[in-house]
Amino acid sequence: MATTIGTEDDTTTLIRNLIYLDHDAIDAYAAAIERLEAAERKQRLGDFKADHERHIEALSRIGTARGIEVPKSGDMKRFLTQGKVAIGELMGDKGILRAMKSNEEDTTTAYDRAAERDDLEDELKAVIDDAQADEHRHKAWIEAELQRLG
Repeated sequence: MATTIGTEDDTTTLIRNLIYLDHDAIDAYAAAIERLEAAERKQRLGDFKADHERHIEALSRIGTARGIEVPKSGDMKRFLTQGKVAIGELMGDKGILRAMKSNEEDTTTAYDRAAERDDLEDELKAVIDDAQADEHRHKAWIEAELQRLG
């Protein structure tokens, strides 16, 4: 699923969309963790899921301080991200990780775009930069794990 997040006209919409995206990522990680066979992979994805929860907390704190009604759950994309993981289940851990790689490509792209914006105040910029680094780390681990699986 190609994302347009990070291209919003204002930071209020950006914050809201990033929160939706992270909620959707959490849903996908939960689905993946439930289906993976290898305990070490489950643990690593659990750590990544916790990163997304941290992103939501930080973005929600900023949004609430601005008077933004922050999302408490994902949007319709969660059905697509969970669907990719369910389809991936047919091919074991490798298929699930391929589905998660696709999801991480979207979150990485969104945070890359957001980090390049010039309309972010310092606190929001720091949160986005931190999340961007997490997304690159998630994606790199998944890619390395897929490489290892052949």
